[in-house]
Amino acid sequence: MYKLYIVEDDEGIAEGIRSLADGWGFESTVCRDFRRVTEEFTALQPHIVLLDIKLPFAGGFHWCAEIRRVSKVPIVFISSASDNMNIVMAMNMGADDFIAKPFDGSVLIAKLQALLRRTYDFTAAAPVLSRRGAFLNTGDNTLLVGDTRVELTKNEYRILLCLMESRGKVVSREKLMERLWQTDSFIDENTLTVNVNRLRKKLDAAGLEGFITTRFGVGYIVE
Repeated sequence: MYKLYIVEDDEGIAEGIRSLADGWGFESTVCRDFRRVTEEFTALQPHIVLLDIKLPFAGGFHWCAEIRRVSKVPIVFISSASDNMNIVMAMNMGADDFIAKPFDGSVLIAKLQALLRRTYDFTAAAPVLSRRGAFLNTGDNTLLVGDTRVELTKNEYRILLCLMESRGKVVSREKLMERLWQTDSFIDENTLTVNVNRLRKKLDAAGLEGFITTRFGVGYIVE
């Protein structure tokens, strides 16, 4: 079942789309906080996004750019502001399609289904993990902090992935080493310590001081 995220401030239109899409087998979620669109997107991990241009607090172009920084998920604009300038701007911001309001429901569903087939017949959706402004894209192994792209080694990425997957829970050093041993990395206690310290320095330099906390005698945690 494909997950659809609807970012539309007209409640009637949003609920109408949700009901229609759910009837076609989608799992649809309507945005509830237009100040936290990226956070809702990251928590939901949708397969496709419907995005209006005119929204409270920040417009659709802003949120399209923010989503594009962390994900390649298909984005479709829906708007009554369908002049050529807005359509061109939407595409330049990273949108995959633009549907003018008012639209026919069957046309909307057909476009969504076609875009999903093109996108996911050949590639699976890659989740993005986030915490405290850090976005870890598991599709291309990249870490974004604000406008900064943090370069990670393979071991640093795997350590951070394990910690962010278990955020709020302590991960033992043994579990981290076991996770790395499952790949082509065979490391001991000292090597793990070196990798964690290097990772911390990179996170600190990107503005994430104290992102990884040590629980002495137990392991590490991202809270």
